[in-house]
Amino acid sequence: MALEAGGVACGEDLSAREFGDADLAGMRFENCVLRDVRLTGTCLQDARFRDCRIIRCRFANVDLRDADFENCSFADDAGHVGVQFAFSQLDQARFERCDLSFARIERSSLHAGQLRGCNLRGAVFQKVDFGHALGRRLVKWAGTIADCNLELADLSELRMPDCTLTGSRLREALLFDAELEGADLRGCDFTNAQLAGAKLARADLRGGDLAGMVLRELGSVEGMMVSADQQFALLTALGVDVHP
Repeated sequence: MALEAGGVACGEDLSAREFGDADLAGMRFENCVLRDVRLTGTCLQDARFRDCRIIRCRFANVDLRDADFENCSFADDAGHVGVQFAFSQLDQARFERCDLSFARIERSSLHAGQLRGCNLRGAVFQKVDFGHALGRRLVKWAGTIADCNLELADLSELRMPDCTLTGSRLREALLFDAELEGADLRGCDFTNAQLAGAKLARADLRGGDLAGMVLRELGSVEGMMVSADQQFALLTALGVDVHP
């Protein structure tokens, strides 16, 4: 079976195939397996992956703009080693109901990318860019991480102002110095998340679990929105004795 732009691969084990510098734009992969594959310089723009297993793979300098992943598993058989995306273009890429446990996304662009219903337990986002420069001083931010499991994830210095993270579970996640001003964080679970220096000005946290959040440790809180029932957890964490 030839790997080519616009082609279709169904039920194939592609672990031994060469992907380096290949132009596979618009290709469809259904129920395929890629194991221990190193993809370097590959063009997978607008590619579609359905029900695939992508195990211990590394995507380096790969074009994944507008790519779509649905019901794919990126975790190894033991669930300890995840996929790596490095120096890659993931703008407007979509991940739906994928297992991205322990994934590492490093120095890659993810402007307007969407991750919905995914397992990102223990994932690392390092210098991931959700911004798009429209000029020297104007940057447009866009991105969605909704209804995802981000337990124990490292999101330190994540920059997602004005973006959407609704309904995501961030239990014990690292969010040191994260920039989330104006973000939609409704329904998020921040139980025991590490938020020192995180900027939450104008962010909407209504309906979420804020157990352990200490306001004085945050980088900014001006205009932050919470619901009436959340104020007790916040005041208690500040040492205020709250009575009903």
